[in-house]
Amino acid sequence: MSISTGFGEAQQWAQTHFGGVGLGDVRRSRRAVTLAAGWAREPGATIPRLSQGQSYASKAAYQLLGHAQTTPDALQAPHRQHVAQQLQAPGTFLLVEDTTELSWPEAAERRAGLGPVGPGKATSQGVLLHSLVAAAWPEQDPDPAAKRPALPLLGLLDQQFHVRQPVPEAEKASSHGGSRPRQGRPRESALWAQSLRAVGSPPPGTRWVVVADRGADIYEHLQQCQAQGLGFVVRAAQNRALVAGANKLPAGRLFELARAQPSAGTFLFSLRGRPRQPARDVVLQVSFSPALGLRAPQRPGGATGKGAPIPGSVVRVWEEGSPEAARPGLEWLLLCDQPVTDLAQAMVCARQYASRWLIEDFHKALKTGLGAEKLQLQTAARLFAAVALLSVVALALVDLREKSRLEPNLPAEASGLTGTELRVLRHQRRRPLATVREVYLALAALGGHLGRKGDGPPGWQTLWLGRRSLRLLVEGVQMAAQLLQE
Repeated sequence: MSISTGFGEAQQWAQTHFGGVGLGDVRRSRRAVTLAAGWAREPGATIPRLSQGQSYASKAAYQLLGHAQTTPDALQAPHRQHVAQQLQAPGTFLLVEDTTELSWPEAAERRAGLGPVGPGKATSQGVLLHSLVAAAWPEQDPDPAAKRPALPLLGLLDQQFHVRQPVPEAEKASSHGGSRPRQGRPRESALWAQSLRAVGSPPPGTRWVVVADRGADIYEHLQQCQAQGLGFVVRAAQNRALVAGANKLPAGRLFELARAQPSAGTFLFSLRGRPRQPARDVVLQVSFSPALGLRAPQRPGGATGKGAPIPGSVVRVWEEGSPEAARPGLEWLLLCDQPVTDLAQAMVCARQYASRWLIEDFHKALKTGLGAEKLQLQTAARLFAAVALLSVVALALVDLREKSRLEPNLPAEASGLTGTELRVLRHQRRRPLATVREVYLALAALGGHLGRKGDGPPGWQTLWLGRRSLRLLVEGVQMAAQLLQE
């Protein structure tokens, strides 16, 4: 069951994911469900707008978010438990992990509990948000012709709010580069392993694969995966030394070994648009290395290589660039926990890493779609509590797109829309809308998607706008029916 199941019935959906929240008072628990349902019904709305001009409702929401027991962990506890139960089923699941910055504009008075974010912005206020998102991986190999398999998002397994502290003066003045004073300060790199410890280990017959970008290329993080029986597909950031055998004999360097392997095949991949770089489709080469061991780095109190090596393999994915190219082609060097011995296994690792973009879309939905960085709450505690609720809604928005592509030929009733929504949408489009594909294309049209041959499938933002328009149409139909009865 994906996170967007029942999203059309906002109150029922919120009850599923937040109904069991324990906040010391049943009235606070009900208010948390009501607030989450409001944001599911109208993503991005302000609290006064959700309260529909009722001052007591706004006041109750602010009091809820500011209460000492309304912590992010407490608010998300029922949702995380719901996700964890689904991860006990046989099969393969991706645990996609990443960190993003949330920042809020400077106010006349600094918001209590926030820290500096962004390079060189000592006066900015914000927090590092580290999230672990679960998604189901298909039991059968995805269609190799597809650029990225659609995956049902299950939800959040863990989320941490890390407030940076200004660097102490003693550390700045250290003649040794701040190494010793820094040992007493929490490291941001520890967030990765902390999230895994909160998750535990998979049951027999189930495989959990941690998927992460270069920020996760940390020895302790990979070691934690190994200790908990978790698989991993992590993009390498360090040209690590390799060792072989029980004696840990030197076996070269990671990057050189990966780049020395010949191409074993290709696949098509869609690159997202970036500043000064338009979106494009590229053909990527794939190669894989024999089994390897990553040498343990030097750590305080231990020499280089003293720790146990991390076993695994490396898959290289790269774009063949011409000598005249203005910029280097794409290249991924992927650390994988399992030995890779053929192209099919290498392709699975490559496609699992390509699915990492789901968490990037989650961050965009949280910031752009739901306006988390526009919240005008004046304390960190209130901001973090609101973000905890908004995060679950943001994942449901992204999952709308995934659901539209998972099984497009199923009957329209499997689209997740209510019976009333389907009837109104069919009437508005003047079409029968027999399949899931047709339903979501109709929703996308309400959101502004033109449906031309070269437009591609609709994204989550377009579907979200379409659902918002459909909600207004349904409310209008229901209001008209009530007026006729008067």
